[in-house]
Amino acid sequence: MKKILSIFFITFFSQIIFLNVFAGSDGSIKLNKNENSNNNTADVKDCFETINRGIFAFNQGLDKIFFKPVAKGYRYLPKPIRSGTSNALSNLSNVVTIPNNILQGQLKEAGINTLRFSINTTLGIAGIFDVASYYGLNKLDKEDYGQTLGKWGVKEGCYFVLPVLGPTTVRDSLGSLANFSGGDAWYNVTVGNNTKYFEDSDYYYSRLTAGVDFRAKNLESFDSLEKNSLDLYASVRSLYLQDRTRKINNIDKTTETLNDDDWEEIDTQ
Repeated sequence: MKKILSIFFITFFSQIIFLNVFAGSDGSIKLNKNENSNNNTADVKDCFETINRGIFAFNQGLDKIFFKPVAKGYRYLPKPIRSGTSNALSNLSNVVTIPNNILQGQLKEAGINTLRFSINTTLGIAGIFDVASYYGLNKLDKEDYGQTLGKWGVKEGCYFVLPVLGPTTVRDSLGSLANFSGGDAWYNVTVGNNTKYFEDSDYYYSRLTAGVDFRAKNLESFDSLEKNSLDLYASVRSLYLQDRTRKINNIDKTTETLNDDDWEEIDTQ
């Protein structure tokens, strides 16, 4: 019972980081100051807006009292530790990106990501060092099962906000379920199967660390979004839907960004 409860709470808190905005494919926040610049987002119905706004406010409150302070503390860690953590987490994400590259017919990208994962996991010591980039194998965009469904023509369905998990759509929720149905190799070897090498907690701790790492990198972007939005809920909804469209269509152009590697930029304060 204690093990089940610990897993529940780790999972609960690991997702709160993503409550108000979304991560780009490189772990960054994409900000578009014109909230209505993408008319395609109007086609997605906010079927439960009243309930969604209440859940959104709840999530926002949790972020302010817990995760924002934790993220600020994380940024006091030495830069090499943070960079190594980001590299390792990015390397681990390839176990989901590679099968989705294949499902989307991106065979070249699948090959590059496979080589990157192999090199960085071995020579890069579990991905702490991005050795593959030194061999010309630069980091590519992440892919997930929600993007694959979108690429296959599946429509978004209703937009809704989950407690702790944050913004999503019916399509993206179905894509997320694929991770727990054999689509995430890291989940398979930790939670899905009993192995002598990994514990269930290894998976959830990695998710928690990814959330803190992401939140710490984007403190200024979160604050700017909240400060400049007349309706924060509507801004997040528009940005989330635009970002998902951008990822599905592999569009890299953004108006503002805080990249995973911009430690110098966010360390100036």
